[in-house]
Amino acid sequence: MSATTVEQPVRVVLADDQPLVRTALRMVITDTTDLVVVAEAANGAEAVRLVEETGADVVVMDLRMPGTDGIEATRIITEGPTDARVVVLTTFDDDDHVYAALHAGASGFLVKDMALDDILAAVRVVASGDALIAPSVTRRLIKEFTGRPRTEPAAPRRRAEGITDREREVLTLVGRGLSNTEIAGELHISIATAKTYLTRLLAKLDARDRVQLVIIAYEAGLVSAA
Repeated sequence: MSATTVEQPVRVVLADDQPLVRTALRMVITDTTDLVVVAEAANGAEAVRLVEETGADVVVMDLRMPGTDGIEATRIITEGPTDARVVVLTTFDDDDHVYAALHAGASGFLVKDMALDDILAAVRVVASGDALIAPSVTRRLIKEFTGRPRTEPAAPRRRAEGITDREREVLTLVGRGLSNTEIAGELHISIATAKTYLTRLLAKLDARDRVQLVIIAYEAGLVSAA
């Protein structure tokens, strides 16, 4: 008889300077069997240290924290020696740094008024190696940054080169925030085919995950606030 492999729960670090937010998330995670909170941090520096100490899989990261903020902590964690992935959890309407957080390496972007179950589902998605950015949030994110006057010299726009017309269509839909299922319906293809196109785009554009594809679509001018 072969031994049954028991999957270990996803190890989560909660990083938020609001104790009530951490408490609410911890209580919900405690009721799950596949997630476990291994540490809590009140600022970015603590989050970085605790990820290294605990070997966490996912960090649920607020952006506005005293000292080292969530953007810098995200950059340090994702560029560091661990495999931890970061899910940003913040108040979108008040935050001017969302785009920077995605560039820093965040694999997910959520807002605090989302249902707790949806937040847990996002943690699972990111832990599995995928990325998650809700369609409505994607559209608001793009609108926010396309409508904002630049306060510093514009960086060179990234161009989506070396992809087919069909892949460009898929990239555009990803940039609009559509899920694989919605992309498949829009283009009248199977979900498996949609996933194949995503895999090709990630490889051809040297993108880390779906979030980076959204950024590339925006910077290449494929999507706008419209």
